[in-house]
Amino acid sequence: MADDAIKNLLESESRAIKALLAQREAIAEAAKLCANCKGRIIATGLGKSGIAAKKIASTLTSIGAQAIFLHPTEALHGDLGIVSPQDVAICISKSGETEEITHLVAFFKRWGIPIIAITANKKSLLYSNADLKILIPEVEEGEPLGVIPTTSVVCSIAAGDAIAAEIISMKGITKEKFRQFHPGGLLGRNLTKVSELMHTGDEIPIIPPSATLKDAIVEITQKKLGTTLIMDGEKLIGILTDGDVRRAVQREDIEDPLKENVLIFATRNPKWTTPDALAEEALRKMENYKITSLVVMEGGKVVGFIHMHDILGRKIV
Repeated sequence: MADDAIKNLLESESRAIKALLAQREAIAEAAKLCANCKGRIIATGLGKSGIAAKKIASTLTSIGAQAIFLHPTEALHGDLGIVSPQDVAICISKSGETEEITHLVAFFKRWGIPIIAITANKKSLLYSNADLKILIPEVEEGEPLGVIPTTSVVCSIAAGDAIAAEIISMKGITKEKFRQFHPGGLLGRNLTKVSELMHTGDEIPIIPPSATLKDAIVEITQKKLGTTLIMDGEKLIGILTDGDVRRAVQREDIEDPLKENVLIFATRNPKWTTPDALAEEALRKMENYKITSLVVMEGGKVVGFIHMHDILGRKIV
């Protein structure tokens, strides 16, 4: 049955990745070697292993490492010119005997370039010549034919991801630093800070505590943010939203709400966030409190104002 093929493959890959836990020490040492690399991290492999190598190089690059993919065939026909003695090599081959890889290993050895092997074969040339050896489980591939590189490739990628994870931990890489290499796309948007979207200076709607409800409506209308802050100098007193205005004008116990002091209708101690908070976190806070805006505070002072539409307009979800 088709369901059996799916189940067998996923279980095979799950077991194999779990078995990689036995390689924790080797992976940690490989991460240390990569983190201290003075040149480039050269990831290489042929076929499906090459795809795994590309993924590893891409992941390492995304956290700030100088990593590239080197095609082993192209390397033997001129591309070795990009390699330097300061580099570290990550060589991926399930068999460890791929001809092009063994040629590269000999070159790396001559140049004194440290070699990290990701292979399933302890008897291979790659394994025996590597400085650090990450042994992936020597299991039958998980698909029905048992020959198409599936489980072994997933294991190789997982080993590379584990190296990257350890480097992140070792170097204390933060989301903010990660975003430096992902300014675009969904990743970049989701790591956007409040400070990048907030309104500042004259854009912030502000009225004094002595203002009337009519004054507040004028400020809300002019600044077009559906809200105004009530401030006494640099001190935040409260906030008035367009919803507060609608409720105010419907009050039957006040003869002319527009002439009344705004503090009668305002909300004291408004919700706030900081400039360094992620925009996504600010959005979640608004949703949790069922509000549409937040005051931005730093050091006890108002430094900005952010509306839900400022965040949604950037498609941050």
